[in-house]
Amino acid sequence: MKKILITGGAGFIGSHVVRLFVNNYPNYHIYNLDALTYAGNLENLKDLESKPNYSFIKADITDADKMDALFAEHTFDGVIHLAAESHVDRSISDPLAFIKTNILGTVNLLNAAKTVWKDSMDDKLFYHISTDEVYGSLGAEGLFTETTAYDPRSPYSSSKASSDHLVRAYHHTYGMPVVISNCSNNYGPNQFPEKLIPLSINNIKHNKPIPIYGKGDNIRDWLYVHDHARAIDMIYHKGSNGETYNIGGINEWTNIDLIHQLCKVMDKKLGREEGESAKLITFVKDRAGHDMRYAIDSSKLMDELGWKPSLQFEEGIELTVDWYLANKEWLDNILSGDYEKYYNNQYNER
Repeated sequence: MKKILITGGAGFIGSHVVRLFVNNYPNYHIYNLDALTYAGNLENLKDLESKPNYSFIKADITDADKMDALFAEHTFDGVIHLAAESHVDRSISDPLAFIKTNILGTVNLLNAAKTVWKDSMDDKLFYHISTDEVYGSLGAEGLFTETTAYDPRSPYSSSKASSDHLVRAYHHTYGMPVVISNCSNNYGPNQFPEKLIPLSINNIKHNKPIPIYGKGDNIRDWLYVHDHARAIDMIYHKGSNGETYNIGGINEWTNIDLIHQLCKVMDKKLGREEGESAKLITFVKDRAGHDMRYAIDSSKLMDELGWKPSLQFEEGIELTVDWYLANKEWLDNILSGDYEKYYNNQYNER
């Protein structure tokens, strides 16, 4: 039985990847490693707890000795590395946490894997999941490709760029088999409600202001999380050693247009008059160093591996809203005192 370690598996994207691998590959044993910080939530995976090919490990990738011990004990055949600090606002407030987790944590995993795999790297793989933010900011035209020069603009994207370079360095220096993917903004069920879409859904539901940075004209490419998990599956199994694959939703929206679309869906779902929720839109001071536009060229992934997005934003946002409205208990459990304090610090003082 092949043993696969998925880091950050109790988080938003990670939980969807863990579920897909556990359910689709009964001949794999999936080890979900998560530190269960604020964004890690085992309620995301309650349906897997009794599965014979699933195990949870509570550990922090910044603990090098623990990573070494886990790799020595389990001799993992593969790593799918999703564990990361990922919220740009938090990186501006506390950059050191991002350096520790995203850079040092990645190196700890690479070192542990290198030690255990030193005698033979056949049938082994270290798959590192990254972000399109490492490429910097686009103007009105153009797309990020796998060969776009890195130009990170925030402590978050800089830490992810550093980890990408380290993974490639271990491939070239030590012969470690690796693949990397850089994805656009994800959305869907189980996303921690500091991110734009779940935050806005919750605020609309409770008639609270919807905070929009600047004029809302920043553009992002949106990827439904189930489509991202499918892409990760394909890249893990069919991707070429040492290669990078961009994953995007082919789905660009300005923040303000996205929120207006979300408001329309929420009005319909909550039985409100059309335009009622949009009255909650509140413009706040722009984020420091806010990148204007991200857009991904996914043609390499589509042409080489046959992946494509299964739906567009209008469909995906309806599914997402339905999930959040049907899972009130999950959302209530997330909205703890610590989250409220963070929310107030981020938005109410602007």
